[in-house]
Amino acid sequence: MSGDRILFRPMFSATWRQLKDFSGLGDATYLWPRWLVLRGVGLLFVVIFTGIIQESASLVGPRGLAPLPGLIAQLQAAAPGPVEAFLRAPTLFWFNASPGMVRLLEWAGLVSALALVLNLWPRMALFVCWAILLSFANGWVVFSDPQIDWLMLETTLISIPFAPSGYRPGLGVHSPPRPIASFMMRWLLFRVMFENGLSKLIHADPRWYDLTILDDFYERAPCPTFLGYLDHQLPHFWHVGEIGLTYLAELIAPLVAVFGGRRGRWWAFACWTIFQIGIQATCNFGWLNTAAIALGLLLLDDQMLSDATRFLRLRRLVPRLTAPGAIQTAPVIGPWRRPGLRFALGTHFYLTVVYFIVLSCKVPENAFMETVNRPLRYLFQGFGSVNAYGLFAWLSEAHEVVEFTGSNDGGQTWRAYDYRYFPQRDDRIPPFLAPRFPRFEAALQIELSTRDKPTTLYALTAIRLLERSAEVTRLFERDPFPDRAVQMIRLQVYRLTFTDLATYRATRRFWHRRYVGEYLPMKYLTPAGEIREASTTFDQLYVQAAYGNPAAQNHLGFLYVSGEEGVTQDGAAAAKWFRLAADQGVAGAQFNLALIYANGNGVPKDSIQAAHWCRLAAEQGLADAQVRLGVMYIQGEGVPKQEIEALVWFRVAALSGQANAAKHQAIVESRVGPTAAFAAGQRSSVIFAEIEARKKRLRN
Repeated sequence: MSGDRILFRPMFSATWRQLKDFSGLGDATYLWPRWLVLRGVGLLFVVIFTGIIQESASLVGPRGLAPLPGLIAQLQAAAPGPVEAFLRAPTLFWFNASPGMVRLLEWAGLVSALALVLNLWPRMALFVCWAILLSFANGWVVFSDPQIDWLMLETTLISIPFAPSGYRPGLGVHSPPRPIASFMMRWLLFRVMFENGLSKLIHADPRWYDLTILDDFYERAPCPTFLGYLDHQLPHFWHVGEIGLTYLAELIAPLVAVFGGRRGRWWAFACWTIFQIGIQATCNFGWLNTAAIALGLLLLDDQMLSDATRFLRLRRLVPRLTAPGAIQTAPVIGPWRRPGLRFALGTHFYLTVVYFIVLSCKVPENAFMETVNRPLRYLFQGFGSVNAYGLFAWLSEAHEVVEFTGSNDGGQTWRAYDYRYFPQRDDRIPPFLAPRFPRFEAALQIELSTRDKPTTLYALTAIRLLERSAEVTRLFERDPFPDRAVQMIRLQVYRLTFTDLATYRATRRFWHRRYVGEYLPMKYLTPAGEIREASTTFDQLYVQAAYGNPAAQNHLGFLYVSGEEGVTQDGAAAAKWFRLAADQGVAGAQFNLALIYANGNGVPKDSIQAAHWCRLAAEQGLADAQVRLGVMYIQGEGVPKQEIEALVWFRVAALSGQANAAKHQAIVESRVGPTAAFAAGQRSSVIFAEIEARKKRLRN
């Protein structure tokens, strides 16, 4: 037994030494990695607050999708009291949710981000950035991505004690990171790396196991780039290799970083960075991957950077990297601040371990948090300080998009509101966006992917478009109705699948689009300016007919005549809608109106009106009307009895391909003789040619 102890003692000692080194308790210094990480965080906040400034008026402004005071009122109504409400959703907008407050905070956030980039009072700059992003994330909820924003919030909060003190600290030589702060930053990095990989093993889509999930991963990504489209075309063995890289970066690399020493951390850093760059280039996941790359710099230390500059023979950089290399002692802080810092970071560590257990052991989160963690749940959960990371353990079954299409002519023509960035048109692939994050389009995709928990975002968007809100219309690429106000909005779901390269080369189309169905009932504007919902097909048809759509009017008249689709038969209503369509030249409506007058269905019987409308339909080329008009001439119904005229229309109908016309033609020809039949044939040929010419003009 003593021999075994002697054998394992050096191994245990080496492992413990590497673990201490990873935890910031070794002899390394971290001034340059810290400087680089904080500049990266600052640049990301510049991107974040620039995006908020661009979109906030459209999202939560007075004429935006969801005005902020209303959202705050909903949060307040959902909590039993003001303290509980604040702890559930801490935000500065509790004090004031006016547009002025929104502008103040977003610009203050941008100024603080720039200060962080310029290394001016970094701790205060980090705190302000965190507090303002937290205020927006909790205030507008639906426009905050649960992974992207909360990763940034946790990173920022942990970075505050990690950052150097002072107004202009430079490299922070006199304020090196304390070991506990360095450990918490690296622990965050480990969790981001390892939890994402672990979730793919524990909560995974079965396709992660059979190595097929990346065969169509890029097709189903929310915002794939052109490189993602090309990656999709590669063979299966390539995607198996990508799965191997995923497991390598998210499962093996974090363990090697912890126990592999500096060489292991160099290897883990390279593997992690390549992996994140690949995702960024193909999938456009906002600033998520950029933040992950920035966090990856925490794997390095000053000595590693100094060795790298020597290896690369960058002689000018060597003195700058080696000058601060002497071990610095963290300055003494006040007697109350040290235990306060230890308590705060220790509590954070405890909560992250809880979340790690929940993720890795499949413990029901709510039950676990209630029994083990209840005293701290409300105190910390709303502050974005503790999160679990498990991206893309499951993927949606298909890439679907809801398209907003509107009409300003009663539904005769429909025009689409094109998204600026996310997939929609079959001939366009999203541009390279990251690290930018279009919140509006991302929020729509999130709602679509969680249909079991729908919000009102799509309905609100349709309503604002009908209201001609300039702020909301600006969220789309252009206003498709600059000529006349939109009357109705449809929300239709399409399923998108990538084309192959041969199809792309031939058609320049990236996507196949297949109609799935309606996402929500059509919204429309009444003549009085009220916004209503057409919840059934009949309602939609009625609205379009009321706006003067002749095809809808004709269809509606048919339903009233036939009683189909649950519509009560009503001859008078049918005559009304047929007449409106007939006046606009719809041949089918003219013929149907002729039949109504001929039969006296809901209107007084009137053979003259019947013949009038039947002739109009026949002259437009409707073969059934041509036969019926011939019969009217035979019987003298609303027109004089004229067998020759009847023969003319029977022959026109026969030329149009009407099945029964030839029989009628033969009967009449046998009675009028060959000379009259020849003359009728000449006239019918002229009439048929005129009808075909008119049809051609209309088509062109």
